[in-house]
Order: sequence, then structure tokens, then C-alpha cells
Amino acid sequence: MAASNLFAIFPAQLVRKAIDLIKEILTKIPETDAVGKTLLVKELSSAILYFTLLVVAFAVIRGIFMYLMRQTIIVMSRLIEFDLKNEIFEHYQKLDQGFYRQNRIGDLMARISEDVSRVRMYAGPAIMYAINLVVTIILVLIVMFSVNARLTWLVISPLPILSFAIFKVNNLINTRSDIIQAQLSKLTSFVQEAFSGIRVIKAFASEKASTEAFEVETKNYREKQMSLAKVDAFFFPLMVFLTGLSSLITIYFGGLEVIAGNASIGNIAEFVIYVGILVWPVTSLGYTSSLIQRAAASQARINEFLETKPSMLSHNKTNLVFEKEIRFEKVSYTYPGKEIPAINELSFVIPKGSTFAVLGSTGSGKTTLIQLLLRMFDPSLGKITIDDLDIKDCNLNAWKKYLGYVPQDVFLFSDSIQNNIAFGLNQSAEDLNEKVINASKMAALHENIMGFEEGYQTRVGERGITLSGGQKQRVAIARAFIKNPDLLIMDDCLSALDTKTESDILKNLHAIKKNKTSVIISHRVSSVKDADQILVLEDGRKIEFGTHEELIKLSGSYCDLYNKQIAEEAQQLE
Repeated sequence: MAASNLFAIFPAQLVRKAIDLIKEILTKIPETDAVGKTLLVKELSSAILYFTLLVVAFAVIRGIFMYLMRQTIIVMSRLIEFDLKNEIFEHYQKLDQGFYRQNRIGDLMARISEDVSRVRMYAGPAIMYAINLVVTIILVLIVMFSVNARLTWLVISPLPILSFAIFKVNNLINTRSDIIQAQLSKLTSFVQEAFSGIRVIKAFASEKASTEAFEVETKNYREKQMSLAKVDAFFFPLMVFLTGLSSLITIYFGGLEVIAGNASIGNIAEFVIYVGILVWPVTSLGYTSSLIQRAAASQARINEFLETKPSMLSHNKTNLVFEKEIRFEKVSYTYPGKEIPAINELSFVIPKGSTFAVLGSTGSGKTTLIQLLLRMFDPSLGKITIDDLDIKDCNLNAWKKYLGYVPQDVFLFSDSIQNNIAFGLNQSAEDLNEKVINASKMAALHENIMGFEEGYQTRVGERGITLSGGQKQRVAIARAFIKNPDLLIMDDCLSALDTKTESDILKNLHAIKKNKTSVIISHRVSSVKDADQILVLEDGRKIEFGTHEELIKLSGSYCDLYNKQIAEEAQQLE
């Protein structure tokens, strides 16, 4: 950077020497004869060519150093941005569900995009401009004061005013830019929600209301953009005016110094170039200060998340073996901010190789039980053990390799059906296509897929919007089946399926469950009646436990629910 600025100063000195030499030659021409005039013109032409070539050479050399400077600093900042984004994303994935319940997705995305970009602007342009400011001012002012100290003080007097004015205006621009960014995020969220829920909008014929609401948001966005445009319109004329003022001062007071005999005309041209060199570094002072302030605030926001530790630690014990049973011992869980426990003193055993079912109405605690088993969060009281090893002491990755999970709320990635089913497997695994087809057949999905024009390569759209509810659930079931897990967990995932499809899937599950453990969550008796053990929940408590036959004999809640659903099915057949 020092070399780059040094070769910017040399041309100014060459211009001064060239002008003074030309003036000297021109003053000699009237006093010489014709031959002398010809020689002087040749000397003048040679001098102009010589100085022109030198200026071009110095400009090329300066350009080379400037290229190396930007390659060093700007590329470094991009590498920092790359590392920081990856570090944040990796850290996000280590954090548990409690963190995601407390923070909005939009805020998480802003920290990994907008905040990281602002930190990059500090690590690159801000540092570059700051160093450039110091180096340029030192080099240029040393030269200027050595030429004419009085003229130097007069010339640089408007520059601090320029820097302060740009600092204030730039802060105003940044404030309004932040407001615009917030409105843009709101606008984007509105559009995303509208397109995700387009089926509901069309079903209720609410297109006009949706369009009007969107128009309100775009009007707000337009007003905020116009507010920023007004500041921008003021910014550049101000910068040009103050820059021009420095040049006018240079010419005026430089002219007075020439008349007084303290400077030459070449000095005036030299000082005009120096002013041009100083203007951008001084102008960038306000901009750089703003970048540093914004980067500091953004880095503080990033650090807030990077310093957040997951509430659940994954231990590195490698001797996790699931060969006997999973045991719940007086397990209770209360969600943060709640007083009533979602799960209350549950105790039961799930033997390896058995089918365990959990039945209950909405809000009975079924999904919470599954989340505890998956170790999405830890019990408030009691403990869960796997072959006598507390789940808190297990390596999370090792435990989850045993698991195949079908959630109640199916999430599909905007990708092909094949890649959604193969999710969680090594994408380069041998016989991947064959495994995908077998898993989809077990989930009673293969015939549906073959009915699509692109088959398994059909893209499902965002969150699987192009598929029906039943098809999405069967893709999620196939995704769990393909892992051939030791423990298969199905969280009320058969609700969108017809009775025949549900029966086919359960038969396929029964055929492969040798030495495999299944946990089936449902509110339909037909899904759980063949299980080895059935747990009936109500308000987070165990109210009944046993086989289908045992629970029917009790004539309790399970029996009532069974008779009610049998009656409903009979009524539908009629």
C-alpha cells in the first residue's frame, strides 16, 4: 500500500517539473532567432514526451501494487467470511431445540448473512481504507509541507469538514438502510408465507385480500427507499462541493503565493493533484468509521450465538450398545415457561425386538415422550437408560445411528424424491437406487412414484408442496425404512393414510422387525392393536398399560376408544 501511494506522488512532482520547464522554454522563445526557436520547440516536445512516458510508467507500477494490495486484503476478507459462515452454521447445528424455540429463523439467517457481510467489510475495505488513509496522509503531507507549509495548511483546511460531513451523512444512510433491510425481510417473509400457503389462499378465494396486504408492504418499502434516495441525492453534491472548494482554495491562494514569488505555477498544479490524492482517503474516514461501528455491532451479535452452549452435551463414550432394553424411570418433563408437566413420572420398559405403542388424545404427551427418547431435550426429573447406560452419558451421534424416525410434521427438502428418501445415507453408497426402491415399496409408495413423469427424480418442491399429505408421509416413512434401523420411531405418521395403505405398511413393518424395536405413536387403535405393549397416556400420565387383549378386558379408556372407532368405521362402510 505504501508503494502504491508512493507512485501516486511521483506523477504530481513530474507535472510540476514539466510545467515549470515548459514555462521556462516558452519565456525563451520570443528572445531567440528562428533556428533557436526550432531547437526550443524540439526540446519542448522531447520534454513533454519524456514526462508523459514517466507518468504512464508510474501509473502502471502503481496499478500493479494496487492490484497486489487488493488481492491481499480483499481476498483475505473473503476467506474470513467463508470461515465465519461455516463456523456459525456448524455451531447452529450443535445447538438443541430449546435454542430454536427461543430465536426466530429470520434472525438466525440475518446473523449468518447480513452480520457476517458487515464483519467482512471491516476485515477487508475498512482495514484497507484505514491503512490507506494513514499512509497517504503521511506521505502526501510530508511532501506538501516540504514544498510550501503555508499553502499546505490552507489547502487541507476543508478536508476535516468534508470527513465530518460524510461521517454524519453516512450514518444517516446506514440507519435508513437498516430500516429498509428490516422492511425487505418483512416483505420477503410475507411473500414466502403467501406462496407456501397458496393452496389455502386459493381455497378461500383470498387472492385480492392477499394482494392488497402485499401492496401495503410494498408501499412501506417504497417510502423507505425514497427516504434513502433523498439522502443519497444530497451526499454526492456535498462531496463534490467540498472537494471543489479545496481545489479553489489551492488555485486562489497558490496564485497569491506565485505572485509573491514563494511558489511556481507548477506548484499549483502539483498541489491540485495532491488534493485529489487526499480527497478519497479523507472521504473514506467517515465511511470507514461507520463500517467499524456496524461491524462491531454485528460481531457482538455473532458472538452472542457462538458463545451459546448447547444445553445437552454429547459424551464421547464409544461403548454404546443397544441389545437389551430402553427404560424410563419416573421421567417427567416440563417445557420452559410452563408450570404443568407435559410428561409426569412415566416408568416403563421397551425390550429390544418388541413393538411398543403409545396411544392418547391430542396434548397427552405422546410427541414429548418421543422427543425425550430421541434426546432432543433431557428429562426435568427421572432418567432414561439404554442397556443400563443413562442416555445423558451416550454419544448422541452413536445413539442416533440406531434410530429411524418418522415425525408427525413431515419435512421434505426441495430436492428429488430419491434424494429425500436417501437422506441420512451415504449418497455414494452401493446399490443406492435399489435401496431407495425397496424402501419406497415397503412404504407403499413405489407405484405412486412410477406414475410421475420423472419417477424418482421428480422434484417435490419446497417442503414437498407438489405431493399430497399421504405421499409426503410415505416418503418420510421410506426415509426411515432405508436406514434399516435398530429402533424405528413412528410419531403419528399414519394419520393421512387410508386404512388399506396403513395396513400394508404395518404388514411390511412386521415382516422386517426381527430383532428390531418399533415405537409407534398414534391416536388410532388400528395402528397399535398388534403391538407387544401399549401405553395409554392422558395429560402426560400413564393411565393404562398392557397388550390389546389385556386393555380390552380392563374396559377403560382404551376399550372405550376402540369401541368408538369400530363404530365409526362401521358407519363409514354403511
